[in-house]
Amino acid sequence: MLNGKAKILSIVLCMVGILIGISSVGIAESPSIVRYSTDWPLNIDPAVGSNDQDGVAMVNLYDPLVVLDTEENVIPHVAERWDISSDGLTYTFYLHPGIKFHEGSELTAEDVKFSMDRALRIGEGMAYLWLDNIQETEVIDKYTVVFHMKKSFGPFLVTLPIFYIVNKNLIMSNIEKPGSYGDMGDYGKKYASDYDVGSGPYMIKSYDRSVYLHMEKNPNYFLDISSAPDEFRMIASTESALLKTMMSRRELELTHMWLSSEAFTALDKIEGVGVARWLNSGLMEYIYMNTKKPPLDDIHVRKALAWAFDYDTCVGITAGSVQARGPVPLTIPGSDPNSFQYHRDIEKAKEELKKSKYYGHFDEYPMECQWLSNVSKQKAASILMASAYEIGLIVNVTETTWVLQMRDLETIETTPHFLTMAVLGAYPEAGALLKTRYHSITAGTWEQGEWLLDPALDKMIDDAIATVDENERYAKYIEITKYIVDLCPTIYLIELPEAHAYQETYVDWPAARGEVFLSRKYNECMRYIKVYPEKREELLKK
Repeated sequence: MLNGKAKILSIVLCMVGILIGISSVGIAESPSIVRYSTDWPLNIDPAVGSNDQDGVAMVNLYDPLVVLDTEENVIPHVAERWDISSDGLTYTFYLHPGIKFHEGSELTAEDVKFSMDRALRIGEGMAYLWLDNIQETEVIDKYTVVFHMKKSFGPFLVTLPIFYIVNKNLIMSNIEKPGSYGDMGDYGKKYASDYDVGSGPYMIKSYDRSVYLHMEKNPNYFLDISSAPDEFRMIASTESALLKTMMSRRELELTHMWLSSEAFTALDKIEGVGVARWLNSGLMEYIYMNTKKPPLDDIHVRKALAWAFDYDTCVGITAGSVQARGPVPLTIPGSDPNSFQYHRDIEKAKEELKKSKYYGHFDEYPMECQWLSNVSKQKAASILMASAYEIGLIVNVTETTWVLQMRDLETIETTPHFLTMAVLGAYPEAGALLKTRYHSITAGTWEQGEWLLDPALDKMIDDAIATVDENERYAKYIEITKYIVDLCPTIYLIELPEAHAYQETYVDWPAARGEVFLSRKYNECMRYIKVYPEKREELLKK
């Protein structure tokens, strides 16, 4: 019988064998390849996928109308140019002619309309960004498409880098009936989850949904990608020991970001491997406080905990992090650089507790903080427990799984008093986080465990997002931030750097040298990366 550690080692070694042996079962590799470890499962259908790993696949397989550059400017991509009506209700896009899908047909306005209609009808993935805003998508001619809005939606252009265009004819030819969408059957969901329906810089070479996604460079791409890697493979692997082995053997070029600080430290010690970190990813770590559950329904208790928390120790857990200031990272347009920031002050914490209606009865209200299996989140929960104890409050810390936590969040009663969570906005503007974190529509989901349910706040958020003028919209975001901070529904921990270990000797990665995209997962778009196989060979000879 194997003991626990032996079993884990056996599993890791087995996985190493499987992943390293992939090339021996029919996948020929080019020397110019980037292999990327990631979480799993993976969904490559743009109308369905929404996780980080889905985003990495889609940004390589598909094209959007526009993209954001590293200076946060919206620039042309499939759309050569666009017009916006003065009332913000009509957006007209003029497409670049001659763009080809991977199977050879031309991308036209019909495909753009089909992609948006499909996304809205399926209603999954990122569709929530547009569901309440787009009235109709109209084809004017082969290369002109118009979005008619139900109401003005100021950040519309900034959301479009994650609206990916699919091949209408290919999906229509592979619809399965009957299905959930009437005359559209399954709307091609089964097919698009397994097969390539994009036009992006990479196309599927082979795909095993349980292990890997292997892509190769699109030879007919409409932009110059001659210096990009010939191939890109996403590998289902998050085990730190396995990643360390693969990186040291030069069988992995890039890791996912959800590793512990300890794992990154170990990887950084490998010759030729570096750790790239950048703060302007928009990633924040929070402790949600259930504002409807005693004693946290009392703002004085929430403020006491915010004053008591040991922020300096929390910042020290994750290299490159900084203490958060309010609900939106300062690197995100529309954030409030002057937002009030709590710091550790035990005396102020005790003063707040004395104002509470529960004062003298706190022993009757033990509280629970849930954390998911991640080192930084465990430590943040432990810091909360210790900080609360210093001011006479009892917080019990419990580990949970993603599935169980999603179930618990469904009702106020089952939502714990606290939970630790890292959140990234869907698009790079303050309104994205303000809405997903604090609007009533997200209460009862992983994006909001605070259960604010504040109609006045909802109205403020909706009004700000509908504002077309950028400066006016940003000013409204700042007022919303002040309103939320005054309610103290959350302990704002740290702005998290996005971090990845990579082969710095033979991989030239713009993000690692500070050329960072704010758009979701664009830093993992392979068309921006260069690989030098000869330098890899030199490392292997050592």
